[in-house]
Amino acid sequence: MAHLHIRTADPSDLPILLSLYADMHDYDEQAGEEELSYAWKEIMDNPALMPFILEVDFVPVSTCMFIYVPNLSRGARPFGIIENVVTGKQFRNKGYGTALICHVLDCAWKKNCYKVMLLSGRKSEAVFRFYEQAGFLRGEKEGFIVYPP
Repeated sequence: MAHLHIRTADPSDLPILLSLYADMHDYDEQAGEEELSYAWKEIMDNPALMPFILEVDFVPVSTCMFIYVPNLSRGARPFGIIENVVTGKQFRNKGYGTALICHVLDCAWKKNCYKVMLLSGRKSEAVFRFYEQAGFLRGEKEGFIVYPP
C-alpha cells in the first residue's frame, strides 16, 4: 500500500514545485533564475503563504498554494485562497489531488477561516467535478479577473 505524506514546502523544494508546475499549463511564461529565487524567498519568508506538497512513497506528486488572508469582516475571521493546484500527469485520477485539497481545507478550518476560494482556468467538467467532490460549490459567487494591459 502506498504511503501518502502531505507537508508544507521547505526552502529546498523549489525544484520540486517547478517540476510539478510544468504539468499545470500547456504554456507558461518562463521566469529567470533571479526572479524565481526572489519570489521563492518571499514565499518562504511569508507565513501567510503555504505551498503544500503531497508525496507518495516519498515521490512528490501534487502541490497547491494556500494563502491565508486576515480579514476585518465576518467577525474578523480570515479567509483562504487556494492557487496553483497541480498533480503530475502520470499521477492523476488516483485521488491524490483530492487528498491534498481536503488536507489544505482542514488546515484552513483549523485557522478559523470562514471560507476558502479558488478559481480555475480550466473549462473541463471533470475539473469542476474534482473541486465539487472536495466540497467547493459552483455558482455561489461570480469570479472576476483583470490582467495588466
